[in-house]
Amino acid sequence: MSSQVPGERAAGEAKAAILLVDHGSRRAEANDQLEAIARLLRARDPERVVHVAHMEIAPPDIAAGIAACVADGAREVVVHPYLLAPGRHSQEDIPAQAAAAAERHPGVRVRVSPPLGIHEKLIDVVLERVNETALPGGVR
Repeated sequence: MSSQVPGERAAGEAKAAILLVDHGSRRAEANDQLEAIARLLRARDPERVVHVAHMEIAPPDIAAGIAACVADGAREVVVHPYLLAPGRHSQEDIPAQAAAAAERHPGVRVRVSPPLGIHEKLIDVVLERVNETALPGGVR
């Protein structure tokens, strides 16, 4: 029988990490939104290491993001393209950059998840945003 507290890691158990990756922007407020998503994700799943990276334009890049995950003890990193559709960035650019960065961390498993894509919960978000901006009698 284990004396492990629920949610506590057993000695030597590998930490898992999520690296959220967006395109990157010259606008700080756009990049700050990814960090806000990371904070919400950390609060929801405190057992995981969560960091952010930008594919281009703004730091940190994917290599630095993976290095930060590893520095925090991650032995598995799931790189999540925080993008809506499966396009060139999520299908080619991000996986290539993640693979190149993974070579610097032997023994760490790095995988790339699909982008947000089509998901029932995204419909709820779209309707919420539309309803927030809807005005009686017409368009603003």
